[in-house]
Amino acid sequence: MNLKIAIQGIKGSNHHQVAREYFSEDIDLVECMSFHGLVDQLLDSTADKGVMAIENSIAGSIIPNYALIYDKNLHIIGEHYLNIHHNLMALKGQTIDDIVEVRSHPMALLQCREFLKTKPHIKMVEDVDTAETAKQIHDKQLKGIAAIAPIVAADLYKLDVIVPEIQTIKNNSTRFIIVKTKNKELPKNEINKASLRFVTDHKRGSLATVLNVMSDCNLNLTKIQSLPIIETPWKYAFFVDVTFDEYDNFAKAKSLLEIMSEDFRVLGEYKNARI
Repeated sequence: MNLKIAIQGIKGSNHHQVAREYFSEDIDLVECMSFHGLVDQLLDSTADKGVMAIENSIAGSIIPNYALIYDKNLHIIGEHYLNIHHNLMALKGQTIDDIVEVRSHPMALLQCREFLKTKPHIKMVEDVDTAETAKQIHDKQLKGIAAIAPIVAADLYKLDVIVPEIQTIKNNSTRFIIVKTKNKELPKNEINKASLRFVTDHKRGSLATVLNVMSDCNLNLTKIQSLPIIETPWKYAFFVDVTFDEYDNFAKAKSLLEIMSEDFRVLGEYKNARI
């Protein structure tokens, strides 16, 4: 029986590409039009695991997803990095001069803004997903409309790539995390990265003290992101990623951080995909 993998978007999206690369082809996709919908599919057991974008090398963190992981008690069990390639595509036979409107996910439009500035006659319209836009163009035979989407979407939905690789910065990568409702995926000797969440006191040096503990335990801080705690104005939770060579060092840090910080939680222990 194939694994059921929930993704944000549909076939032909970057999330679909990550699911194929991380799990191989033998999966059943559960297509979701939002990250909240993706989480719902996990919580009601419609899907076994989910693929969720968490940060981009250009645009930064997808902050609402940090809150989703914490609020819904999800566990990060893996990660995957994908180089992002944005392509302008439309119905076969169309040229750039025929296009009056381009539709795509807001992040894709943002990452292609310099190219789109050179085409002032083209109106930019935000849509829910890159591949969904490509599918709509095919299904409704929309002339004069182009999508910005991965190359696989052009193949799936029989579109022509009018202009390839239109992203402003060519070295553009997105980090995706693999999530599920339960932890425990890998033996300790294979774990060398973790995601944590904690709250510090409103005292001078509180965060510095926590970071020093991580350093003293030989943890390498690779990411730190703060989020306001809605119920307590001007108080913040910190989401951090750390890497380490020895799990025992991480275990020691965990025991200390549980004492030194508030609401400490390990969001996931997994293998570093950058090694």
